[in-house]
Amino acid sequence: MTDYSDLTAIFINCTLKRSPEVSNTQGLLDRSIALMRAQGVEVTAVRAIDHDLATGVYPDMTAHGWDHDGWPELWPKVEAADILVLGGPIWLGDNSSVTRQVIERLYAMSGMFNEKGQYVYYGKTAGVVITGNEDGVKHSAMSLLYSLQHIGYVIPPQADSGWIGEIGPGPSYLDEDSGGPENDFTNRNTTFMAWNLMHMARMLKDTGGFPAFGNLRSQWDNGERFGFEANPEYR
Repeated sequence: MTDYSDLTAIFINCTLKRSPEVSNTQGLLDRSIALMRAQGVEVTAVRAIDHDLATGVYPDMTAHGWDHDGWPELWPKVEAADILVLGGPIWLGDNSSVTRQVIERLYAMSGMFNEKGQYVYYGKTAGVVITGNEDGVKHSAMSLLYSLQHIGYVIPPQADSGWIGEIGPGPSYLDEDSGGPENDFTNRNTTFMAWNLMHMARMLKDTGGFPAFGNLRSQWDNGERFGFEANPEYR
């Protein structure tokens, strides 16, 4: 059996509900968290809304007029994690405002670099979990997975999981008789996502992440073009 005990993961719940209010998204996230912890992964779980994050796309928004910004306190946990899982609800068929805010704050750090000189999220992997009682799971996941890979995260196969109840006003994931915790499709995808994230994180850690060639901003800025021809001859 592969050893995953040196891996770390952070699960960010983007619910609109402050702790300790029941979060249906947390209910589904907990299934993945339990699976990873059973394999020895060190997991940190947070609710973004509890951290009083400022809105913006800079590392610390207090430098841009905000009185307080909880993101600088949360960032070290995100930076240290091999695995990131974003979880959030669907509202009006799309991701919650808090989910988008977290994506913007992640983007704020995307100009930073790792120890090899690559963008800071290189060598890390990510997935998403979506819950709701209206349509939009795949649309919401698609948007988040694109954003995460664009800033540098590696997205493994089957990196999303979700559950929706009856379309319109209906039961949420943790509600009695919702069928959510027993749903085979959701449970299968949640399990596959968790394992594929661990597999990918294991491979990235064992190989030292991506090779540091063809993707170094500092070298590009200094004139290195890594084989790119600015004016190729067309024949």
